[in-house]
Amino acid sequence: MTSNPNPSPDPNILGKFTSVIGLFGAALFFAGWIYRWSYFYFFQLEVSNLDLPTQSFLMVPLQIFFGDVWAIGKTAIAFLLTAVAINITLWLIAIVSEIVVRIFNYLLSNRIIPATQRKQSRSAKLLNSLAVYSSSQLRFVDFLRSLINEIVIVSWVLIVIFWLAQSQGIADARRDAGQNSTLPVIALISPEEKFAVGRKLDDVFTNPTLKGYKIIGDRGLFNDLRGTEDTDTSNPNQLRIWRLLLERSGWIYLFKALPANATPSDRPALIAIQQGDKGYLMIRSPEVSKTSSP
Repeated sequence: MTSNPNPSPDPNILGKFTSVIGLFGAALFFAGWIYRWSYFYFFQLEVSNLDLPTQSFLMVPLQIFFGDVWAIGKTAIAFLLTAVAINITLWLIAIVSEIVVRIFNYLLSNRIIPATQRKQSRSAKLLNSLAVYSSSQLRFVDFLRSLINEIVIVSWVLIVIFWLAQSQGIADARRDAGQNSTLPVIALISPEEKFAVGRKLDDVFTNPTLKGYKIIGDRGLFNDLRGTEDTDTSNPNQLRIWRLLLERSGWIYLFKALPANATPSDRPALIAIQQGDKGYLMIRSPEVSKTSSP
């Protein structure tokens, strides 16, 4: 009887596919978290305090990597450079490892205390043991080499993803804080006793009374806000547009868009309004109304 040759093990395609999907999902979540962290940090908000749904972090990276032609090109160039950087890093590690192996081999062949000597000092014994172990292990331990390679690859990939997500988050935040924002224009109407600031609908020129309110902190921030609570587009050179940043967990976050001549270091002042039980009237619009202000 002829014995059948041992069948070659079938590749575990499903297992490899599952591993790739898991790593891809972790990379997407990491990119989404970094993107939103940098985006909301531009508006002085901590993303960890916003109670955003976890699944939303997996959708944001699609905009980072494939949002437009420039994003696709930037992503392709970044990962191409990453592949080059990974190979250069592994090449340098291989050179350093070879040098270390040669040094230990030299120490092993030229021991400070000859092996024929009966008594060796403790330091000589330790040096001899280290040299013997290192020369026989550093070159042949595949696990250690594989672990180093994986650490290098993962580190470079995370660095590139962090850079892409952070730069895109800051760029989108600057865009949304300016005159070309994609965030909705807002009109928020509330009962008078709920607001310390705002314009009266029947008398927009009179400041509301501040009786019963107290303040801690920078009074100048409050004074800068009073009188500018309404959107005003009458002067094209000094547009004043209020936009809605976020509505989450019972809070409404509003800001006044930055002027066209704002510098990259400028940040908009953010207003957080807690929703009450008496109700609000909120109107959202993709652009400012054509009706002139009274």
